[in-house]
Amino acid sequence: MERLREAVIDARSHQDKPGGLGCYVLPGGVSDPRAGLDQARAAERAGMDAVWIGERYDTKDLPSLAGALSQVTSRVRIGAAVTHTGLRHPMVLASMGQTLQALSGGRFVLGLGRSANWRWDAYGVPAPTLRTLADSASILRRLWAGETVSYEGPAGRFPSLRLPQRIEGEAPPLLLAAVGPRTLDVAGESYDGVILHPFLTVEGVQASVRRVREAAARAGRDPGRVRVAAAVVVAPDATPAEEDLAIRARAAGYFSVRGLGDALVRANGWAEGDLAAYRAQPSLTALGDLPADKHLGREELAALCAGMPAHWIASSSALGDTEACARRLAEYRAAGADELILHGMVGERVAPLAARYAGVRGGR
Repeated sequence: MERLREAVIDARSHQDKPGGLGCYVLPGGVSDPRAGLDQARAAERAGMDAVWIGERYDTKDLPSLAGALSQVTSRVRIGAAVTHTGLRHPMVLASMGQTLQALSGGRFVLGLGRSANWRWDAYGVPAPTLRTLADSASILRRLWAGETVSYEGPAGRFPSLRLPQRIEGEAPPLLLAAVGPRTLDVAGESYDGVILHPFLTVEGVQASVRRVREAAARAGRDPGRVRVAAAVVVAPDATPAEEDLAIRARAAGYFSVRGLGDALVRANGWAEGDLAAYRAQPSLTALGDLPADKHLGREELAALCAGMPAHWIASSSALGDTEACARRLAEYRAAGADELILHGMVGERVAPLAARYAGVRGGR
């Protein structure tokens, strides 16, 4: 136990290390994905370290977007936050990953996640499990290393997989999106890093960092090499309407999802009775098992936040002027996150926040 404690990196030791700052492009649903190109260019001009794509199966196809972004940027990392294993065969994922790594000059990061059971029920494919996620990471790494992979297990039956051509250089890092403790353990045991879900409090991030690093240490891995990226929803210098769109509507959708909302509440140490009261609102109960963010408008979603405790959003996002938002980001960084992923607002709207955050981190 003492050896484990010594191996785990204390969150305070991260405060003096360089901290990356990235942002999503095309947050939410979009009808024209071309806007993401300008958003990525703006993020690079603002000095950010990464741009991230949250894949949706309509106009936000991950490989198409990542390939395009690789050609209009030259420096930022291009991350998937996230995609899923269930709809792409391991050979397709492996080919996609190494092709995007080659196109971007080694800047691609592949993030995987579980999503919600309603999606897999609707699509008619098995829901990913913790075992399939761990095994999928192993399969991809072995393929990128040039091995011929024979596998039969929870992730499927694959008699003989091999990539005939491989790229020069490093394979893409593999990150796992996680909220609950068991998924955090898998990230620490089997992945190069973790993507923490939006609407965790600073304390929730700190506890998650500790859990991931302890899992890595137990697995005999160097916990300092498991990277933690925390997604933070931001609305600097925003009007109330902009806050509704960027933060409240997004929070309403996340907390309404069975499993996800519960995990966020537990991770933050909030009262589960408050979550039950929030979900008891008529517009949510009328949906049954249908996802709220797919069936309610943005104004309807934002209005639902009146049914949750005010401290939920105030303590798990970055609101207010640019200075206040920058200081909240610094708090998340001090909690142990290696990098932050800004969500909610994009492009030029977060450039002043990026600059001020750099000033706060530098003590200016």
